[in-house]
Amino acid sequence: MSARFEEIREGDELPALARVVTREDVRAYAEASGDPNPLHQDDDLARSVGFPGVIAHGMFTMGHLAACVSTWAGDPARITRLSAQFRAPVFMDEEIVAGGRVRTLDAPARTAILELWVTLERGGTTEHPIRKGEAEVAFPA
Repeated sequence: MSARFEEIREGDELPALARVVTREDVRAYAEASGDPNPLHQDDDLARSVGFPGVIAHGMFTMGHLAACVSTWAGDPARITRLSAQFRAPVFMDEEIVAGGRVRTLDAPARTAILELWVTLERGGTTEHPIRKGEAEVAFPA
């Protein structure tokens, strides 16, 4: 269900969007994006630089965040700006959860500014692969 501008309030939470990251996801993303970096494909190389295995692309994780915003907004074309800080790697078989909240509304412009994040649970703590994300969403009149 998409948000309707008239029903949105500052502080409203976006419905969380969860997904488990698989090796197939990362392989497909590498193909689609043209990013064949072996850090995302070769476990031995990833271990040689201190990771337990391959990691997901940061932009794969940001794409999941964009899907969360798009689902809430009802149309990806409504997203006029999206930014984020990448803060932690994402490993295979981890569940990432994208979320956010409405920070501000501009009624005359019919836009919402969202604060966004992606979290995951690792070793009993919550990590933020993406934090301080922000999006601007424009709603039709």
